[in-house]
This record gives sequence, structure tokens and C-alpha cells, in this order.
Amino acid sequence: MRFAVVQFPGSNCDQDCVHALRVLGQEARLVWHQDSRIDSDEGVILPGGFSYGDYLRCGAIARFSPIMKSVKAAAERGQVVVGICNGFQILCEAGLLPGALTRNEGLHFRCETASLRVETPASRFTSGYVTGQVLRIPIAHGDGCYRAEPGVLEELEARQQILFRYCDEQGRVTAEANPNGSSLNIAGIRNREGNVLGMMPHPERCCEPEMGGIDGRGILLGAAGAGRSS
Repeated sequence: MRFAVVQFPGSNCDQDCVHALRVLGQEARLVWHQDSRIDSDEGVILPGGFSYGDYLRCGAIARFSPIMKSVKAAAERGQVVVGICNGFQILCEAGLLPGALTRNEGLHFRCETASLRVETPASRFTSGYVTGQVLRIPIAHGDGCYRAEPGVLEELEARQQILFRYCDEQGRVTAEANPNGSSLNIAGIRNREGNVLGMMPHPERCCEPEMGGIDGRGILLGAAGAGRSS
């Protein structure tokens, strides 16, 4: 599959995403935020970084970039859209996912490897895993605390839209395992239609053994429709 990886001023994980996708046998091209072309057969990646310097709020300015009209149109057509870290923040600001990302509890920037529990394999993004599987995936964020109204959280739970939760190494979802204070230990969610994923951890940073692990492969391969990774 081919992916369009969007570059905003301040993106710093765009090349990482292109590299990881190519390692996994997928095509990838960089798209500048002022462009408007998203082809109908492409997936879209909104990478991590600090778009527009995180002024106002993280992702608040990026949502108005010209490319976002095309990203929204692609999502409405059913194309795959993945927002990673800052990309997750942009998706929430743009209304493609519910809720918002706020400052980490404790106000510390967290840069470490986190444990995530797969909540359901019933999505294209998690089809290569099993329920309860624990993944080790890097995080690097200061505004990763996911918040939403109680009714929204209930709906996310009921519709199996919560795909990943922060947990300990044994898969237990605890307050101590939550690096940023996210409601319900949420690390990643999808939209109702199932084609838009937002997550704070960085799967593109763990797709090669040389980088310390391959637990992120299944997420990107799932986005590409390639199924289970080995």
C-alpha cells in the first residue's frame, strides 16, 4: 500500500514514518502541509513532532493547514488515517477523533518505552495481535493526557474504539502504569467507522530489531491491510 506522510512545520518524525513503512514493504511519500493532493488509493500518516511549535495548543494550528481538508475528505471516503503523537493531537483538534490531549499529569515530558495492552483484535490496526497482548512501544510527549466527556468515554468503551491502554509488564492496567494520566489509561483510539487511528506511542520507532524491538510492526501493517506480522 502507498502512504502519504504529512509534513507540518515542526514535524520531526516524518522521515521515521517513511523509513518504517518502507522497511515493512510499503510505499511512502512526503506531503508538505500546504499541498492538497491525497490520492484515493493512499493511506495517510500524521507524524509526531511539534507542528507550528505547539503554539496555542498542540495541533490547534495544524488543523487549519490546507492539507487537512484533503485528509478529512480521505477519512470520509474510508481511507486509512493514522495520527501518531502530535498527529493524534491534530486528529482530535480537527474533529476526526473525539476528545482532546492535554498536559501530562505532573507536567513532565515523558520519553521512555511504555507497555501497552491490546484491548481488541477487532480492528484493522490490531488484527495482528490478540486480546490482552502486551506491546513495548516508545513514547515521547508532554501533552499526552487523553480527556473526554464521560459520555464519550462510555461510548468509546462500548463500541470497542479503545484499542490500546497503558499497562504494566504483566498487562495490568494501573494508575502507576499510566505515564500521563490519561482517562481510562487510554493510549490509542479509533473512530466509529474504524479507519482512523490516533495513538500517543510511536509504532514507527519499533519496527526493526536494531531499534530495540518490533512490536510496532503489526500496527503499521494493519493500517496497510497486510494482516499479522511475525
